[in-house]
Amino acid sequence: MNALPLMVAVLCVLAIGYRYYSAFLAAKVCTLDDLRETAAHTHNDGQNYHPTPKWVLFGHHFAAISGAGPLIGPVLAAQFGYLPGLLWLLIGVVLAGAVQDFMILVASVRRDGKSLAEIIKRELGPVAGVAAGAAILFVLVIALAGLGIVVVNALSESVWGTFTIAMTIPIAFIMGIYAYRIRIGKIGEATVFGVIALLMAVVGGKVVAESSWGQMFLLSKNQITLAIMAYGFMASVLPVWLLLCPRDYLSSFLKIGTILLLVIGVIVINPTLKLPAMTEFVHGGGPIVPGKVFPFVFITIMCGAVSGFHALVSSGTTPKMVSKESDCRAIGYGAMLIEGLVGIVALIAVSHLAPGDYFAINVPKDKMPGLNLMGYHIEELPVLEQQVEEKVEGRTGGAVSLAIGMAKIFSALPGFRGLMAYWYHFAIMFEALFILTTIDTGTRIARFVLQETMGKVLPKFSKNDWLPGTILTSLITVCAWGYFIYTGSISTIWPMFGIANQLLAAMALCLGTTIILKTKGVKYIWVTLVPMCFVLLTTTTAAWEMVTTTFWSWTQSSSTGERMRGYADIGLTVFIVVCVGIVIFEALRRWFSTKIKTESSR
Repeated sequence: MNALPLMVAVLCVLAIGYRYYSAFLAAKVCTLDDLRETAAHTHNDGQNYHPTPKWVLFGHHFAAISGAGPLIGPVLAAQFGYLPGLLWLLIGVVLAGAVQDFMILVASVRRDGKSLAEIIKRELGPVAGVAAGAAILFVLVIALAGLGIVVVNALSESVWGTFTIAMTIPIAFIMGIYAYRIRIGKIGEATVFGVIALLMAVVGGKVVAESSWGQMFLLSKNQITLAIMAYGFMASVLPVWLLLCPRDYLSSFLKIGTILLLVIGVIVINPTLKLPAMTEFVHGGGPIVPGKVFPFVFITIMCGAVSGFHALVSSGTTPKMVSKESDCRAIGYGAMLIEGLVGIVALIAVSHLAPGDYFAINVPKDKMPGLNLMGYHIEELPVLEQQVEEKVEGRTGGAVSLAIGMAKIFSALPGFRGLMAYWYHFAIMFEALFILTTIDTGTRIARFVLQETMGKVLPKFSKNDWLPGTILTSLITVCAWGYFIYTGSISTIWPMFGIANQLLAAMALCLGTTIILKTKGVKYIWVTLVPMCFVLLTTTTAAWEMVTTTFWSWTQSSSTGERMRGYADIGLTVFIVVCVGIVIFEALRRWFSTKIKTESSR
């Protein structure tokens, strides 16, 4: 199967979805009105609330939501073949993920930029609000740990990647000061400087890596973890215009530019998809994802199709910067479609690898003999390792195999041949940059939620501009997700992240249904109710199977650490399911109450 027909079909579906379905949501379901003043204007404090140009905010929002999910999830799910993941990404993003992001963004913009937990409290009552707040804090910590550990694995012992990522921080400082203090409003001038400086940092990373002083950027996994924690703290405390917004805006250029180049590469070279449409692992027993394609493809691929974490961004930093309501369509719905495209091109890139090579990279070396017996043999891997100048066999987690797939496509383009090693290291850096922009925004959102929670005990904490509260809650948040990175691994964090993230999506879609029912009646509730039911079904099924098989088997281990991990994961899974269950129950009560009142008033 060649990739070109798939790519053309995907682009057509996404274009139709944005042109017609998002227009329907904006005009009929939400009725966007630019005459209604947004929270960015009514609460403008120059710190957290700040009116921001649409495309600058689009860059920030896209950078914030585009973490490891659309890159790593499709790569891991490719063990089922390319077709299940492709269908879920394409259908899910148009009818579920983009709908959720858009609906929650509009809801938050119209409610003073409040967080998801606060909006749930307003619409569903205090019990649901407390349950939602607890679930959100848990999901944020696990999500940031899951995203962070991918960055740690990608950047550790990589001078080139670490240097380039580090340089984005001073570049963002200069852009922020220039555009918001020196040449106020001159975003274009700051953009030109930022893009040129970023490209110089990418190219200069290779020079630094080969220099004698480049060793100062050669950091271990623990050192990378500490560096990421320090960056997350800074991004949470400093004003959004100084670091967070300009860095995410800058990162979005590299993200979107790289994805655009990858799409062009797929169209130009029309690579052959060497992975089959479906493998025998759709029935379970896979070496990467142990369960069956249903329901595990739906929790392995998260952010590219639908992601609860996005609802936190859409009710976190972004709504506090929306200048006018009509901007929500491009920012909320449009940015999510681009993320869906990211997931699809990642799936195509890794499907370009030979099946044996794909599994040789993504499973531990001791599992390969069993796969050899099933007919999966290493084909091009020794040659690929020579070309990228790295040992990649057994480099699990998805990031390395994706980088190899991307490098193969880039190096096949006219004028780029013979640059396989350069493109491989560029792709590793690109993945790390992709994820870090979610960590900085996620940390700030977690700080907002924690401040709102602590503000119920000590009212001063609820003031986002109170510096001691900002510092303390940021420190607590950073230490929480940093601890999980220090003590966990991708295999222990990712399954929990998948379950918690998708249950949060069900909760966000439940809120959207409540708001639609309240403002428009039953006519349009199918917009969020149908995807909510589907996500709830797949995720609770996956949670049950993970608890009764994987997590429970860990509790039977002879290792004390393994047993503790099993009991902890069971307890945390039950906790998040109960929290979401409370919100759903309270919503059902409210829905039937609203329906009865509506009928009695006729």
